[in-house]
Amino acid sequence: MSKNKNLLVAGIVLIICLIVIVFSDSIHGSEKKYEIEPEITLPEYRSDAARAIDAYEHVMNRFMSMTDRNFSGINTDVKDVSKKLVLIDYKLTELSARMARIENALGIKQPQEPVEKTPEVKSDVNDNSKIGLEKP
Repeated sequence: MSKNKNLLVAGIVLIICLIVIVFSDSIHGSEKKYEIEPEITLPEYRSDAARAIDAYEHVMNRFMSMTDRNFSGINTDVKDVSKKLVLIDYKLTELSARMARIENALGIKQPQEPVEKTPEVKSDVNDNSKIGLEKP
């Protein structure tokens, strides 16, 4: 009986294995279908002329921003120089008034002609400026 029992168990196992094989898709090689959506995007096609124009625009934008920064720096420098010149003018006016008071107190008359003649600027053929005194 034990022999029949072993044969019965082996037969049941064999039948179960055959059922699994029959209903299994992987052994039969049936094809599975997958839907894949591409997530890769390609950049648009651009001609060499379009890239050159974009590069030129980029260079011009950088040049304009650099020029703006330089002009603002120059503007600041010009304002500083202007303030210095106004201060110098004010001090010269004060000195001139003081000198006039001193000359009046001492009885000194103002000279009709300057003591030294003002320099004359002469330029040659190549636009090189030369400063010289007028000869009497």
